[in-house]
Amino acid sequence: MAKTPAAHLQVGERDVRVSSPDRVVFEATDRTPALTKLEVCSYFAAVSEALMTSIGERPCALERWPNGYRDGMTLTTPEKEGDGFYSKRLPKGAPEWVETVRVATPNGRPIDELCASEPAAFVWAAQMGTLTFHPWPVRRPDVDHPDELRIDLDPQPEATFGDVRRVAMAARELLEELGLRSYPKTSGSRGIHVYVRIEPRWTFDEVRHAAIGLGRELARRDDSVTTAWWKEQRGESSVFLDYNQNLRDRSVASAWSVRARAGAPVSTPMTWERLAETTSPHAFNVTTVVDYLADGDPWAGMNETANDITPLLDLWQSLPGGELNWPPEYPKMPGEPPRVQPSKKVEGHWDEHGNRMAQ
Repeated sequence: MAKTPAAHLQVGERDVRVSSPDRVVFEATDRTPALTKLEVCSYFAAVSEALMTSIGERPCALERWPNGYRDGMTLTTPEKEGDGFYSKRLPKGAPEWVETVRVATPNGRPIDELCASEPAAFVWAAQMGTLTFHPWPVRRPDVDHPDELRIDLDPQPEATFGDVRRVAMAARELLEELGLRSYPKTSGSRGIHVYVRIEPRWTFDEVRHAAIGLGRELARRDDSVTTAWWKEQRGESSVFLDYNQNLRDRSVASAWSVRARAGAPVSTPMTWERLAETTSPHAFNVTTVVDYLADGDPWAGMNETANDITPLLDLWQSLPGGELNWPPEYPKMPGEPPRVQPSKKVEGHWDEHGNRMAQ
């Protein structure tokens, strides 16, 4: 069988070559037709200007699925080889016009990640099998001070999209009370992300504390909200505010990214009014979002205002609870609780600082 010739997409001033354009990336579902590599790349070309507004000039890891996505496929982890994988370093063979920025991991290891300076960079990344962009909350001029707070609302197994939407609306109300403007998007799965542009003068750790302060105040107002790191403490119907997503080298799926799930769902920015009337995030996918965006980018004015997170840091200081757990790849932090499931903790094995004692 003859190999299908490469296709070409014009994105701004760039001609982006797309190899194997008829390869099926997503199989058909009852909601969407089968989608080819060329169709996915064309989607990213269509939304590339909106992507620049959201994640341009940011360090960005790439979630790549070179052979497409099928039900049952998994991401590669340190413990298990999967079908998709994260590229933190720019893939080999990148054109000279695709730019990078150097960032440091929590252990100080330097990496050069994609830093899109023009829309064509996103289409080139899609040609390399990227479905989901995972940007840092910083921009190239200052990679050590976040310019956005990310509120990642993660519904637990028995929570509904309606539950997480209610919590998102409560977050908006609280942020408005504190003088902060926020912008929501669907996660592309069951959750909702709420973003706040902030002044780039706080560290990652301080922004994390601001998220904890917000989560604790939300939990005071709605007992379905939790900041418990351990799943066994959350409750099956709760909504977990993942405060650790604000740390260095932690990321969430970007706005307008495609998620590796059946039906090619998209993490879709919305106005608060649109979110209030949305009952199924699955309606927003590669086949529908381009027309949705044609009505205007709901995040178009997002970069015009930088908020002061001092009120959230005041909540962190004033509300009880102290420090919370960090992810396992981070060094043990002062005041952090023991890194062991509460159900497995033996009190006599830990000192007052949360460190394991020799037995």
